[in-house]
Amino acid sequence: MHEIKIANDIAENYRILHDTIKGHIQYEQDLIANFANIASFIYCTLPDVSWVGFYLRKGNELVLGPFMGKPACTRIAIGKGVCGYVAESEEMVVVPNVHEFEGHIACDWDTNSEIVLPLLKDGEFFAVLDLDSASFDRFKQEDVDGLTKIVQSINEYLDTL
Repeated sequence: MHEIKIANDIAENYRILHDTIKGHIQYEQDLIANFANIASFIYCTLPDVSWVGFYLRKGNELVLGPFMGKPACTRIAIGKGVCGYVAESEEMVVVPNVHEFEGHIACDWDTNSEIVLPLLKDGEFFAVLDLDSASFDRFKQEDVDGLTKIVQSINEYLDTL
């Protein structure tokens, strides 16, 4: 069992979060168990985040994986909404105001901003990591930097499966 530590400095918070996640996934090979704990680590560590989870590619759609937060959309077509856009483009997207994102899928009407990062296995699109917030413009450059580093470690783990 891992203790979740929270720092006052956001960069330090991400460093601790990254080290915790990296340490956890190096000892566990089960994908679902790891994604469940990663979602929990992020959800319990980052302030003002209302939902954290994974959508995994299954054919031409994304299927809900482990998450923390309110119930969510179960299936999202590739190319639809923010997660589907990231699946198609394989590029991270930060959305300061989801109501201005054309085609946004409202799984939770309280969500106002979102960041979605692609996960790759052996260089191929595999899943997305999705974070939502009820605040507008919640995700800043330090979140991009911290989550990018976490995703790099997740991608390294995925390559071992």
